[in-house]
Amino acid sequence: MKKQDTSENLANSAYLGLGSNLGNKISNIEITKFELEKYKIKIIKSSSNYISESWPNPSMPNYINIIIKVKTDLGPQELLKICNVIEIKLGRIRSKKNAPRTCDIDIIDYNKKIFNQKKSNLILPHPRMHKRNFVLLPLFEVDKSWKHPKSNINIVNLIKSLPVKDLRSIKQI
Repeated sequence: MKKQDTSENLANSAYLGLGSNLGNKISNIEITKFELEKYKIKIIKSSSNYISESWPNPSMPNYINIIIKVKTDLGPQELLKICNVIEIKLGRIRSKKNAPRTCDIDIIDYNKKIFNQKKSNLILPHPRMHKRNFVLLPLFEVDKSWKHPKSNINIVNLIKSLPVKDLRSIKQI
């Protein structure tokens, strides 16, 4: 009897943004990917690392960011809970908004769903992703045909809508 690949049973597709601007940033991202897979979140594709200024305060340490495409049997709220657990495990301390962090995991898109539940702090697609170079450029690398679930604007046009200074301030490494 042939053993069935468990990834065939993972019905939900999501794009996650991973970032770090404290400590060994690249190592933090690799550990984050390893931790996600422990929770049966299968990484299908990963972008390169991108270095960008800290947002909204460029005087903070630079970020390393990536986008990963994953498959999972978790629902969006369960996925968010696991992401929060991993952030804490990697030393994230939630202090003030946009403070530097060892690990940040954002659900960018989940099954192309449009979802807004303030009490669980989950809005899909990510509400500011279309304005962020550190999301759009690595997302384009992972899926050149991706479209925003709400606006239906394709990734190329979202990137073209970014200010030139945002495009110049990010580098693939």
